[in-house]
Amino acid sequence: PSATDRGDQCRVRPTAADQCRVRSTAADRIPPPAPLRGTVMWPDRKGRGMPTHVAVVGAYGSAGVAAAERLADAPDVELTLIDDGDPGGGLCILRGCMPSKEVLSAAEHRFAARHDDRLSGPLPDVDLEAVVARKNEHTSNFAAHRRAAVEELAERDGVAFHRDAARFVGDRRLAVGDRTIDPDYVVIATGSTVDLPSLPGIDDVEVTTSADVLDATAFGDSGVVMGFGYVGMELVPYLSEAAGMDLTVIEHDARPLDEADAPFGDALLDYYRDAFDVDVLTHARERRVEPTDSGGVRLHVSHDGVETAVEADQLFAFTGRRPTLDRLGLEKTALDPGPGWVEATMQTRDDERVFVAGDANGELPLQHEARDEGQIAGYNAARQTGQGFRRRAPLAIVFSDPNIVTIGEPWQTLKDADILVGTCRFERDQRSRIKHADTGVARIYADRRDGRLRGASMAAPDGEHLGTVTSGTVSPNP
Repeated sequence: PSATDRGDQCRVRPTAADQCRVRSTAADRIPPPAPLRGTVMWPDRKGRGMPTHVAVVGAYGSAGVAAAERLADAPDVELTLIDDGDPGGGLCILRGCMPSKEVLSAAEHRFAARHDDRLSGPLPDVDLEAVVARKNEHTSNFAAHRRAAVEELAERDGVAFHRDAARFVGDRRLAVGDRTIDPDYVVIATGSTVDLPSLPGIDDVEVTTSADVLDATAFGDSGVVMGFGYVGMELVPYLSEAAGMDLTVIEHDARPLDEADAPFGDALLDYYRDAFDVDVLTHARERRVEPTDSGGVRLHVSHDGVETAVEADQLFAFTGRRPTLDRLGLEKTALDPGPGWVEATMQTRDDERVFVAGDANGELPLQHEARDEGQIAGYNAARQTGQGFRRRAPLAIVFSDPNIVTIGEPWQTLKDADILVGTCRFERDQRSRIKHADTGVARIYADRRDGRLRGASMAAPDGEHLGTVTSGTVSPNP
């Protein structure tokens, strides 16, 4: 990816025309790539004009297709694309941010109608079958477009595409179906999967994950939710508003989103309790779970030091995601996927010729970050280098109503610094009041010494737009 100069910031960023690409117009401003840990790889191949062979495992995903596009455009690269997705299209399209926004919009419309006292008449129900049908239609179209893009790459000279699973049978040796290949470099972009907690009794009850919610056309009357992070904060309002469920949420800390400061987290907690009538148990920990005689669940928790039990029709687990690495056979390689196993260049610590981009590296499981990381991996593999890039300021958005946005450095790293905090409450903003969208607060964190914006936390109407604009002014993490 190109390093574009923006004041004192050098960051990977998308173009306006195609948010899935990284600019190449400033290529002349990229410093000469540093040799890969002091050594240019495969000089004998380049001297004889032999192409460098790169395999991308997980070519349909956001990181994989970004790496593939970069590599397909590079000279002297033989490219093998591998993905066994059925139908294929990548996590973001099939099970992530795109289908979730589709279903969340239905609850958002009902929520707006319920809270606007200028509207009269009975409050409409959400037709869950229609919601899922439209989501499936759109998702199918988006996925077909992604598959077509990958198949178009495969039509180029020097590019092959295998619709099959890949696993390592040695260092950089891959078994793909009934064949074995030995690429010079491997890009792993296999995404992530839902992660269930290790809780006694969890194998004895039915657990509904975020992926299950996106396909569900019916829910019980009540639910208990484990996990109140970004995914939980999106789906809890959906279950309350669209499905009409009575919900109890287990929150381990005093407030949600510990990336933000206490006043912001407290405001979020109050809002969810009031706007969605959700019972949030703070300072609570799950201990064990068991089925009830009526077919529901009984979750035993420790709440403020007291053991109690919550019964409900359904148990929801919005407890994060983990890298999808299980089927890759990493035990046949030198790779050890522990903390810090992938460096800023997207190279693995244990093998500089293996790159891991996107959710698979467990660092920043966000679609725009996956695209950037795929571009970085493709850039370095094509050039046989280990070039690092200063990344954009971190940006995460919860598509609730109002949108919840965190930008830049988390509050835990800022609270002991010399920081000024600016606060805006949207009930005081005239435009927000006119639009009857005046619920929310924004907190901006600036460095007292030089005025640099270091981060922000927002619960704002249409906050995705305000957050995206603001993120361009926040200094990337040092």
